[in-house]
Amino acid sequence: MMNHEITSIAGHDKKRKRVGKGVGSGHGKTSTRGHKGGGSRSGCKSRLGNEGGQVPLYRRLPKRGFNNFNFTTRYEVINVSQLDRFEDGAVVDAKCLFGAGLISSADSRVKLLGDGELTKKLDVNVHKFSKTAHDKILSCGGVAKVVA
Repeated sequence: MMNHEITSIAGHDKKRKRVGKGVGSGHGKTSTRGHKGGGSRSGCKSRLGNEGGQVPLYRRLPKRGFNNFNFTTRYEVINVSQLDRFEDGAVVDAKCLFGAGLISSADSRVKLLGDGELTKKLDVNVHKFSKTAHDKILSCGGVAKVVA
């Protein structure tokens, strides 16, 4: 038996429903749209999840839980290694970081992480420090100040 001699599986190729092709087709006259109403007319679309007057599933189910997303404090994160671009003895704050292109807004809250090395003495004023970042700034003789 050859590959091209195998007959197709029964019911695999379903014929397309051709509507509006006369009374003899079984789908003539109203063309499966019923009588009157929006659904029988062109341009009628129902929204996703519409159940035709029955209260939809998304309204039958209870609302549960609490979402804290709107109340979270978001920080822009930078690393100690990124501060090496500033001059020795410089004061580094959110405005300075925004000017250097390290954060997206001067009004952002900034958290400093301890990845990388710092070789310069800096006066860093940001909203939050990791323990390692704080230690690396102090070990270079710099000042790490938390801004409220």
